Amino acid sequence: MNKYFLSALLTAAMLVTNSFACTVIVVGKKVSKDGSVIVSQTDNGDDSRIRVYPRMKYKAGEMAPVYFGIQDVNRPLNDLGEVIGYIPQVEETYQFFMSAYPHMNEHQLALAESTTSMRDELKFERGQGDQIMTIEQAQMFALQRFKTAREAVVFIGGLMETYGFLPSCVGESESLAIADANEAWIFEVMAVGAGWKKDSGKPGAIWVAQRVPDDHVAIIPNWSVVKEIDENDPANFLFSPNYKNFAIEKGWYNPNGSKPFVWQDIYAPIPREWATGRFWLFYKQVAPGFYPWPDRSLKTPFDTQNPYVQFVEPISIYPFSVKPEMNLSVQDVIAYQRSVFEGTIYDMSEDPDWYIPDADGKMYKSPLATPFPTREMRKLLDLNWRRNVARGGYGMVAQLRSWLPAAIGGVYWVYQDNQYPGIYQPIYAGVTDINPVFSTYNPNEYSDKSLRWAIDFVDNLLYLRWQDAMKDVRAKRDPLEASYFEQLPAIDQKALELYSKNPDKGRKVLTDWSWQKMDEAMKVYLDLRNEILVKYTNNKQGINF
Repeated sequence: MNKYFLSALLTAAMLVTNSFACTVIVVGKKVSKDGSVIVSQTDNGDDSRIRVYPRMKYKAGEMAPVYFGIQDVNRPLNDLGEVIGYIPQVEETYQFFMSAYPHMNEHQLALAESTTSMRDELKFERGQGDQIMTIEQAQMFALQRFKTAREAVVFIGGLMETYGFLPSCVGESESLAIADANEAWIFEVMAVGAGWKKDSGKPGAIWVAQRVPDDHVAIIPNWSVVKEIDENDPANFLFSPNYKNFAIEKGWYNPNGSKPFVWQDIYAPIPREWATGRFWLFYKQVAPGFYPWPDRSLKTPFDTQNPYVQFVEPISIYPFSVKPEMNLSVQDVIAYQRSVFEGTIYDMSEDPDWYIPDADGKMYKSPLATPFPTREMRKLLDLNWRRNVARGGYGMVAQLRSWLPAAIGGVYWVYQDNQYPGIYQPIYAGVTDINPVFSTYNPNEYSDKSLRWAIDFVDNLLYLRWQDAMKDVRAKRDPLEASYFEQLPAIDQKALELYSKNPDKGRKVLTDWSWQKMDEAMKVYLDLRNEILVKYTNNKQGINF
């Protein structure tokens, strides 16, 4: 095969796999360091504009529009896209946070999304059936209407059955982590293929949900994680009526055979390394003694280039969830979200092509080495591409605390652009407004009033001298981010004292503090932009010598 044709094929394949970019982490309340339930998501899409949708009241009998195109960053801020159907409206909806995906409401109900893979036979194009319910639209409806995770699971499952699951991300299946301050569930939905009709009497989707034990953690790295379903345990398993019969009718499962019905094996294809790599990294860190995990530690830079000696593990070794060997904090989850596989064979900044001889002939790592090589850099240096956990877009960690009023207990830690050089900003569930620096972003027009553009500017300047400039970022960012966590208990207490007497005054404290933190972050990244540009300007990079 012509090498240039092969390169084009690989580039096209990479554009597809880049769509599988959302990593979800769930931490049960008995294994979090502070007793909170934690749910998180990375790389939620291009539309990182965070805004608050307020409570709304409607007249009896009104209908709620169903949108397609919610994630489109090129639409005006509150334009949710094309109306493709309607469902009955409720008389009052709750306040919630919205961007490309809706994430958390005022009652500490939080949802995190990860696109997964399903069998080719289940895929279809929009218009090849009556399906209208995307996962992001279902998330929005759930946050507007419910307070608990279990209620949201049942509701979203019902929406998918009644209105049909319509994939909105590369035509694939979807998984959600659905959590409140007391428990967390993982919900997985598959399409039923082309030709479904709403009046057929058949469900318009196949779905299952499993509760994450309170003393467990779990990960969804763009892959199905549910395995066997116990139909006699409704406290921990919920499912559509067709979850098994659909596979039997298609001939994908023999109920009279010797094998158990394993959801993950029946409806998902053969696993891919961009998913198993993240499974491996997470479980090796949180439960090193659970299994003799493959050794993928980096001994020399050349270890990144020899895949033929790697153990290729079956997906079955990775559990639905696991009891961790240490309790996890929000900061621990953030650290995992920022991972670029440091110290492993998947670390793209450790490729041998980054190592060059000094004046004495000894090899050293180029200060240009980056864990985020661009497509053209990969072509030039012949670098292997690996799917980092950190990648860009925007993402969040939802901290859900049952011992506080929901407005104070829920903290929505959000990053914009690339979380590796970026910063996590705290937004309380009870805030009533968002600082415009967090809701301003147009990918086609730079703005110095946009936090995402400020971080993206710094992210781009890192390529002048990545290894050294990243140290400068950490020196400014880390103390500021740490101060947020240090200040949180005092803000909790101040808001609580006011909230118990006057909820509006309590919410104002939360709103003002979150607003102020965003201004502080904006200043830090504008200062970093100037500092890095002056310190590593190309005029100092030896262009003329």
